[in-house]
Amino acid sequence: MKSHTAYLTFHTKKRKDIIPITDQVERIIRESGIQEGLALVSSMHLTASVIIQDEESGLWRDIMEWAEQVAPERPTYHHHRTGEDNGDAHLKNLLMHLQVVIPITRGRFDAGPWQRLFYVEFDGQRDKRVIVKVIGE
Repeated sequence: MKSHTAYLTFHTKKRKDIIPITDQVERIIRESGIQEGLALVSSMHLTASVIIQDEESGLWRDIMEWAEQVAPERPTYHHHRTGEDNGDAHLKNLLMHLQVVIPITRGRFDAGPWQRLFYVEFDGQRDKRVIVKVIGE
């Protein structure tokens, strides 16, 4: 079994953002040379997520509004007593998860017709990384 590791770096202009990453992940899969296997795509920060979803701006807005309703920005999180101000970002990460595992078939992301990969930032405006670990034959 072979493995290949690569990193993506993001620095969002906004605190919260959704960034399409399918093309970048597919490039990494091609560079790996792996034809059959899996790729782990994982945020290396607990205030961001990686998701598979439809690439449609209305849905992106719905996702961010839903996350804000469930884990709103507010100054009363216990986490803020440590000097941080991103308690909501940690909770939003729990809603959407840190990572995804995707199938690789014939050297490509074997996705459904509308499935695309996204990096979802909840506490941006600084450098953040995503690891892409490809394993297989």
